[in-house]
Amino acid sequence: MVLLAWALERYTAVLAVDGSTLDALLRKLKLLRDLPKNPLAGRILAILDVAYHLPYHLVYTPNAQAHDHGFWPAIQSAVSAGALLLLDAGFIDFACYLQLTQAGVTFITRPKSNLAAQCLRVFTRTATLRDTLCWIGKGEERQQVRLIEILARGQWYRYLTNECDPARLPAEMVIALYSYRWRIEDAFAAVKRLLGLAYFWVGAENGVQLQVWATWLLYAVLVDLTDAVAEVLQRPFADLSLEMVYRSLYFVTQAYHRGETTDAVAYLAANAQLLGIIKRKRKNKSPAPQPKGPT
Repeated sequence: MVLLAWALERYTAVLAVDGSTLDALLRKLKLLRDLPKNPLAGRILAILDVAYHLPYHLVYTPNAQAHDHGFWPAIQSAVSAGALLLLDAGFIDFACYLQLTQAGVTFITRPKSNLAAQCLRVFTRTATLRDTLCWIGKGEERQQVRLIEILARGQWYRYLTNECDPARLPAEMVIALYSYRWRIEDAFAAVKRLLGLAYFWVGAENGVQLQVWATWLLYAVLVDLTDAVAEVLQRPFADLSLEMVYRSLYFVTQAYHRGETTDAVAYLAANAQLLGIIKRKRKNKSPAPQPKGPT
């Protein structure tokens, strides 16, 4: 969390962006029974505040084939100047990158392997790390970015950022901060697998939207509950299992009906070990040999 605290001293928020296709609707419903196959429920864009694990902005489209590029207007309208945006490679768009820069939004992303870049200045060049100021794009989309490359596990990994000052955002921090993009993948997994957004019991678009919003609201409440339990235990949020907090709510309900508790947070904290809320420590057998920021 020290790394995120460092970032939040320099940026108003650290946000991860990703899109996800929703699962199929059930054709048992009268509205869909005559269709040749189960239609997908649509596609969602989620912007996650990675420092707090909470949804920052959500967009739904019934078009399950919608490309991530179609979400760019929603991203640009939702993200304010001063934010740091962690983008998946599926959002590659030089024109939108330039618009983010003009709007005062910093981004970190992964470029395509065939990126055409014209080197202007080399900030760092070692056997395992290269940090270069480059031109990318053509015509009105032409812009300066930093291309950062790191050798890890025998493979070169590449990152792009529009923060062209390595003193403000060192290469090691670019790499370490981008790793937090995976928190949005964890959020999607929790929303779909744990909270049931992988199953739709409705056929109408408004019903799908109600289920989408209600599930993400439940996710936000669950994150806040887990954070409150972590605070009582005086442990980092990452030490606690979001899934086991959710599954332990059954025992909280039973204890409430027995008259044993009226405080869910206190009950979960007092029984954290018994309920498996505190994660077991795992041995890291093969640590990734990549530079990291402070931890």
